[in-house]
Amino acid sequence: MRSPSAESMGAVRLPAFVVATLAWLVPAFAVWYFAAPLVVAPAVWLARLVALLGLRDVVQAIEQAGSIATFVTTLRGATSGARGVVTVDVNTLLYAFGMPLFAALTLAARETAWKRHLALGYVIMLPFVAWGILAEFLKNVAITAGPAIASQAGFAPWQREAIAFAYQFGSLILPAVVPAVLWVAMHGAFIARLRGRTASVA
Repeated sequence: MRSPSAESMGAVRLPAFVVATLAWLVPAFAVWYFAAPLVVAPAVWLARLVALLGLRDVVQAIEQAGSIATFVTTLRGATSGARGVVTVDVNTLLYAFGMPLFAALTLAARETAWKRHLALGYVIMLPFVAWGILAEFLKNVAITAGPAIASQAGFAPWQREAIAFAYQFGSLILPAVVPAVLWVAMHGAFIARLRGRTASVA
């Protein structure tokens, strides 16, 4: 029996991988978008757990409708009457778009452990999605809602600075960086083959 060549063992061409990734992005984003209520539900549960444990004085409950997480607070709105309770809606998809990106990269790599990689990557990304959800809520009540609401929340100036940083980090950095780092960490052998093929062509 002929021994497998480097090509049959899975040498990878970069252009083919890029094309495959782009092709997988369309169905990955479609599944992510239409299955959003199920996909983001564990992240909402995690955000609810953290909020009820650490923000009990501010958060009464977190409800989910589709991809929207609604924070029901203990705060009173100045324009809603004396009995009006402030609620904050957060679009969870803004913090979960790295999931279909990770899925497309994983499927394009065509490794035998792709199912395990998808499951593990999904679980690892959930806390970072929850981070973004919580950070946007805190930014709304501590900074953008105005002094009437922020004063009720009782955050100190340094806490508002920390919330602003957490929001920027959770919205601009984590959704894009986390899936890329996870994919690289899980696909060392694939990247080595990709680099080897690129070097041999060069």
